[in-house]
Amino acid sequence: MDCFFAAIEVRDHPELEGKPVAVGGRGRRGVLTTANYVARKFGCRSAMPAFKALEACPELIIMPVRFDVYREASRKVREIFGRFTELIEPLSLDEAYLDISDLNSSGRAVAWEIRNMIREETGLTASAGIASNKMLAKIASDWRKPDGQFEVREEEVAAFMRELPVKRLHGVGKKMEEKLTALGVNSCGDLQAVEKVELATRFGRWGLELYELCRGLDARPVRTSRVRKSLSTEQTLPENAESLEELSGLLHEQIAEVAESLREKHRERGIKSLVLKLKFEDFTQTTAERGQGVLEVAVYEDLLREAWARGEGKAVRLIGVGVRFVDVSEDPQLDLELG
Repeated sequence: MDCFFAAIEVRDHPELEGKPVAVGGRGRRGVLTTANYVARKFGCRSAMPAFKALEACPELIIMPVRFDVYREASRKVREIFGRFTELIEPLSLDEAYLDISDLNSSGRAVAWEIRNMIREETGLTASAGIASNKMLAKIASDWRKPDGQFEVREEEVAAFMRELPVKRLHGVGKKMEEKLTALGVNSCGDLQAVEKVELATRFGRWGLELYELCRGLDARPVRTSRVRKSLSTEQTLPENAESLEELSGLLHEQIAEVAESLREKHRERGIKSLVLKLKFEDFTQTTAERGQGVLEVAVYEDLLREAWARGEGKAVRLIGVGVRFVDVSEDPQLDLELG
């Protein structure tokens, strides 16, 4: 979906049309969850502290978060997806992978029809990427935003990847881009010329992932279901967060989202512990957890500080919060995805 939360606010408040609009907290510690394309022209973006956004765009209109409204719009979009396939993997309220390989229609035609239905039935716009794997489809989905679609055909993958800037690869932020530039790597074609051993030596497991990604390789299937062991939400930031201040506003919004989902869908489930996850710029990650039977903001704030300290100054590219349910079997890893 195109700037989903902000687009819903403009849809529901027509007087905002053509104005810079963001969604988030407005206080000193408030953080934007999203900004529309008008606001983005001024440099406003997700995870940006509200006071900085207002400095960049004094006319910015910051609307309060309405998760119930966004969740209902997401449900409607998901229902539209379900008319075409049951193989749907939600990534968040506004994004999902669809496996349509069993359909007799072309991916381009299906994407166009889905986008048209979304526009007619919700008053919102969506962009689509069509490709043979998740990574390529994700890159393609950003190619013609807003309200567009782009397809990478199988026979086009090699040429497409050679010319693709490395910064377009999932997980390559500003600092990683700088490290690769220092090696003379600007495009995926440049990266393909670097030996696998060298990438692994320099960047560890992430280097091995880069070796695959720069060639357009991604074997992950579309996952449609899993046993409910936890409830959580996570957000990959469009730009890495360099400070706790940037993360704290997002933390509060994610706690509110988890709390609402608990009230609506999981009232009968007991909570075993609270969990916070951070993924750093180098793709290492850490999970902080504390035994606790109820949601408590102060506990999550402690967990955030604990997890942040483990990064030793590294920027953060993803934050997630969640709960474990009391009947979950012991598991050292918590897979934080929106449930």
